[in-house]
This record gives sequence, structure tokens and C-alpha cells, in this order.
Amino acid sequence: MAMLKKYGWANFQQQYLDQQTKKDFSVGRVISIQGFKYYLITEKGETEAELSGKLLYSNSQDELPKVGDWVFYMDYDPTGYIIEVFQRVNALFRKTSGTKTEKQILASNIDYALIVQGLDRDFNLMRLERYLVQIAACGIKAIVILNKTDLVDRPEEFKAEIEKLQRDSPVYLCSTYTGYGLEAIKHEVLKPFKTYILIGSSGAGKSSLLNSFSDRSIQITQETSQSTQKGKHTTTARSLYRLSNDSLVIDTPGMREFGVTSEGGKDESELFPVIHELASQCRFADCKHIHEKGCAVTAAIINGTLDKHVYESYLKLLKEQNRFEVNAADKKRMDKQMGKIVREANNYRKKYKS
Repeated sequence: MAMLKKYGWANFQQQYLDQQTKKDFSVGRVISIQGFKYYLITEKGETEAELSGKLLYSNSQDELPKVGDWVFYMDYDPTGYIIEVFQRVNALFRKTSGTKTEKQILASNIDYALIVQGLDRDFNLMRLERYLVQIAACGIKAIVILNKTDLVDRPEEFKAEIEKLQRDSPVYLCSTYTGYGLEAIKHEVLKPFKTYILIGSSGAGKSSLLNSFSDRSIQITQETSQSTQKGKHTTTARSLYRLSNDSLVIDTPGMREFGVTSEGGKDESELFPVIHELASQCRFADCKHIHEKGCAVTAAIINGTLDKHVYESYLKLLKEQNRFEVNAADKKRMDKQMGKIVREANNYRKKYKS
């Protein structure tokens, strides 16, 4: 397992393997997906693989392999066949863009999410908190990286704005153009054999940041647009890279939308810690923190100990989570009803088939 350990193999995966009967099959980790081709890192090095027919036609999209997944595969030459996905430690997912109430898994088995925002037109506190809430829901630790400090006069002011959110997520300032702050991130953030995912808007500088972490150019980056002063989109697919210090980084395409869901299994104390702490002081246990008497949350806004933006963000994201939960329940009920109709139709056809 020497090679696999370099790519994040740990006790969780070993314990899962020990419980399985498929020990005649090989093990690999998905490092890239290009169309129908899956690229795995294995004990023999990099291997190309496809999905087995059983896996392709019997699983939902969530159960299919994603970048970061550990899998069992049949080792044929020149192409292997993935037959099963290991149990995941976690998965980073978001609500799919548009009106559909579905979730999309971006990657799996992640230790830290590096949220990258540029200190130009890309900086958006509401979007940042949306990332933080969803990442917490997925059981992943978040680290904020504010890039492009060379474009503003007082970058510390942006960091102060984030600190008002009162979240336990470190914030780092850097510039991939001047090199400012990069060494601190390399030495304080990137740990050997841990898996990180870079997320943020297109043009925030994720690919440039990834290149700065490595001793060789990994991603092709483009210069900043002169008309918009925003970086141009470069990454087109998710891929996992092993850096020279043995840390593992998943680069992702820029995302215009990052919808929150309610399927992470986390309660309010983890998703909105400052609100939860204040709520324990409310007069009523079922306080909604809107207009109730004796509400410690609204009182904190009045006396200035809670930033109004944090409160408004809490209400908006909580409403969005509840809407997702209701719509998902409706979809599940409709799917169940449709399944019943299909079964009854099939039974009717069999019964009266001539």
C-alpha cells in the first residue's frame, strides 16, 4: 500500500477493505474523470478504467465514482473495470444549478476545503458564507484564501469583514502575482497525505494558486482580462494532484452557483455556531429569532454584538435549506407514486396478456 498511502490511504479505507470479501480485486483512487474514462492511482501507478456494466446501469449518479473516491477494479490490460465504490468518509455536494431539487457531488473523501476569493469584483461575503455553511454540512473543514491582495490598498479590511461572521475558519491573504502570503499557506495549511479541494468562482485564481503550490506547472492559466480585471476560466474538469510536499489537491472548475442543501445531517450548532450560541439564551426554547419577546439573537443585533449581515444571511440560508428539504420530499413522494403506477400497469399487462 506504499503508493496508495501517498494518495491518502488511511485507517478508514483499510478498515473498510478488511471487512470486504473482494480481496482478489485491485484497489485504486479516482484522480480524474474525462468523459467515460476514469483515471486511477494504484499500486502500479496511474491506470485507465471504465465502469463495469453492473455499476453503470444499476446505480444512481450519487453512487457512481467521483474524483477522490476509492474503488475496487478488475485489472485488465490496457483498461481496468471499476466494479464498486468504497464507503466515503464524506462528500462535498451542492444543490444543482437551476430549479431542480437535486444535489451534485463535486468530490469525495476530503479533509479541507480551500475557499478562494479574489480581492477584486469576486469578493462576496454572502457567497462566502454560503460556501462555509454547505462545507460544514458535508463534514469538511474550511479554510478561506483571499487572493489578489496586490489589487487593493488595505486587504486586512476584507479579512476583518470575514471575522464578523464569527466562524472557526482560518483566513489567509495572498497574491499569486507577487508571491505574498504563499509560503505561509504552503507551510501552515498544506499537510502531507491530506486531501484538499479548491473551490470558488471562475477567475478567482484557483489554478494559479495550485501552480504556486507545486514545483512544476500543473494547470494552464491565462492572464487577467483587461476589460473586466477578472481572471479567465482555465479549469474544465476536476482532477486530483499530488504536490511535492505530499499533500493532495483537487482543482475544480469555477462555479457561478453554489446552492445549499439540507442533507448533510448537521444541526444548527455546526452550521450557524454564533446563532446557536445566542439562541441558548432566548426566553423560549422554540424561539424563531424573528420577533419573539426575550430573543437573545435579535437583542444582540440591537446592542451591536451580532452583525446584521450575519443574521440576514442566517435567515436566507435557513429558508433555502428548508425549501430544498420540502422540494426533495415532494420529489421523493412523486417518484414513489410513479413507481407504484408503473408496477400496477405492469401487473395489469401481465394479467390480461393474451
